Amino acid sequence: MTTETDKKTIIYCRVSSKEQEDRGYSLEAQEKLLTEYAERNNFEVAKTFRITESASGKQIRKTFNEMLIFVRKNKIDRILCEKIDRLTRNLKDGAVISDWVSSDEKKQVHFVKENFVVSKNTRAHENLVWDMKVAIARFYTNNLSEEVKKGQKAKIEAGWLPSGYKLGYEIIGEKGHKTQTPNEKTAPFIKRAFELYSMGNHTIEKLTDVLYQEGLRGRTGKKVVKSCVHRLLSDPFYCGYIIWNGEEYEGKQEPIISKRLFNEVQDKLKRQYKAGRQIKHNHTFKSMIRCGECGCLVSWETQKGHEYGHCKGFKSCSQKGYVRAEKIEQALSRAFDKIRPASQKVLDWIKQALKESNKEKTQHNGKTRASINQELTAINNRLDKIYDDKIDGIITLEYYKQRAKEFKAQKEAIIANLETAENNVNNYYELGVEIHELAFNAQKIFDNTEATAEDKRALLEKIFTGLSLKDQKLDFEYTPAYQFLSEWMPKLNATSELLKNSEYYRKTGSFEPAYPSLLGNRDSNPD
Repeated sequence: MTTETDKKTIIYCRVSSKEQEDRGYSLEAQEKLLTEYAERNNFEVAKTFRITESASGKQIRKTFNEMLIFVRKNKIDRILCEKIDRLTRNLKDGAVISDWVSSDEKKQVHFVKENFVVSKNTRAHENLVWDMKVAIARFYTNNLSEEVKKGQKAKIEAGWLPSGYKLGYEIIGEKGHKTQTPNEKTAPFIKRAFELYSMGNHTIEKLTDVLYQEGLRGRTGKKVVKSCVHRLLSDPFYCGYIIWNGEEYEGKQEPIISKRLFNEVQDKLKRQYKAGRQIKHNHTFKSMIRCGECGCLVSWETQKGHEYGHCKGFKSCSQKGYVRAEKIEQALSRAFDKIRPASQKVLDWIKQALKESNKEKTQHNGKTRASINQELTAINNRLDKIYDDKIDGIITLEYYKQRAKEFKAQKEAIIANLETAENNVNNYYELGVEIHELAFNAQKIFDNTEATAEDKRALLEKIFTGLSLKDQKLDFEYTPAYQFLSEWMPKLNATSELLKNSEYYRKTGSFEPAYPSLLGNRDSNPD
């Protein structure tokens, strides 16, 4: 007698590639076929399991195991599948299915399109067909994997990313000839992310928020998460290289950033990673200040709502007393004042002076660029000549490879010099403004109640180097750019006060007469 349990069945659908789906083997088509088969045979479908073309091997294994658990738990004796290679493509899964159907005469697997049923009572020659088809499915999978790897190897050697999506790029071209090109909407955000992070004023988390506020969105239209931003900042793809299977290749995709900028960001990321360990108390000056006597890092702790620092170094060190963080902050405040433009008008004047100075640099750079381009042309001509000599048999392949390697190295050095020349001009004004604006706003940034300890440390690293504590007094050195400001800004501020009383300033509100003599030939951006 047939029971309700005997009528229950499950449907198992699987599409292995996008191409199969386009040819009409979609999950919907499979499910429709199997549902109609179940209706014709009065089977009751208890559940449908579906595996998409995008599923990983791990996900396929997980779904397969879930299906077996479900049929055992619910005492279902029938599995409906389109074809054998939809259910299994390896001998291990084939053996699992064989063990399952052999455990009970009622258990069956129906392969509808092949009009084939596997059960405990399947005859010997049919079992042979089952074994052969599993073996053929396994061969198909292995062969497909080999072909895919072969195609990927050829593509990476040609200089293109074999597969995968990169934020900031779009994929163009027909199947087998797809390449990556910068997306005009998202590529500027990627460049800005690298530039902002290289300045040292942004944490990954803060950078994520800034990019979102400015309009960057992921593929799904949602905010690009912190881990994704960290991953793209670590990816040399954006400066023209591809990492594939642990090896680096020179890519043909158009870079969004320069190699120099990428390397600068990697230096920042390494420091960020070292300082990014989870800690119980995230003190403002943690790992920032050393003992002025023994050189050990000053340790910080919180007592009754206040932060205290003291040396925990060598026993012979006499610097064992505690100093409150407020005392350190007062010393830093005096240091900020020394590099700060006296007013917004002084800052505006500096920006104008930098802008005019940049014009001279642009003219000089034009001559430098022309000279570098001549060197580049000469190297390209040499590469062409030795290639022709190799083709004509004048030189050996080994000699060609050796000389080509040397010329390419020279070419990379020349291109790097060209990038440096360009960046010196392009960044002169922007970096100069950034340095002076940071000096103007440093105290405000440090005192901001929303600023995290990490943000404050980033600010201090930008302005100071060699912070040390001795006899409970803070000693410090400015970084080169701010060392220059500490010498120059007091003079400029004093001069600006005198100029306020002049007849010219009262008429125009400008400090223009002062800047040639103050700036002179000294670069206000020593970095």
